[in-house]
Amino acid sequence: MRVTLTALATLALAGAALAEPVAPMDVVYEDGAIAGSLTGMAGDPDNGAKLMNKGAGNCIACHQVTALETLPFHGEIGPSLDGVSERWSVAEIRGIVANAKEMFPETMMPSFYRDTGFIRPGKAYTGKGIDPAELTPLLTAQEIEDLVSYLITLKYE
Repeated sequence: MRVTLTALATLALAGAALAEPVAPMDVVYEDGAIAGSLTGMAGDPDNGAKLMNKGAGNCIACHQVTALETLPFHGEIGPSLDGVSERWSVAEIRGIVANAKEMFPETMMPSFYRDTGFIRPGKAYTGKGIDPAELTPLLTAQEIEDLVSYLITLKYE
């Protein structure tokens, strides 16, 4: 019986790992929070830390993070992210990172996991609109999970 339960658990985990990520338009927000993982996989905090500084994440352009003090140019537009998991639950952090406008409609924070509902998205510096079919989220579902897994490690310094 024990072998059977272990085999079933292994199959269930493998199935979860092979599951498709939740598409941006299928994300369910509850008071701005996203209860479950967007991918069914754990986030990688090391990749989350990298996303804080560069690429589409670039969180420190607006937020201060003491653990990343060796990186230049921390922003002051948003709140410090030190101790963020003491202020918000994991589900709330996931929702804020994916689309902060669900919780804070007037926020300046971009929606990192959204691909519809934009007003006149531009096509680089051409002055022309982009085809809506070309729009993709700023971050992938796994990158959202990676950022969340890093953010919950941050403590007050």
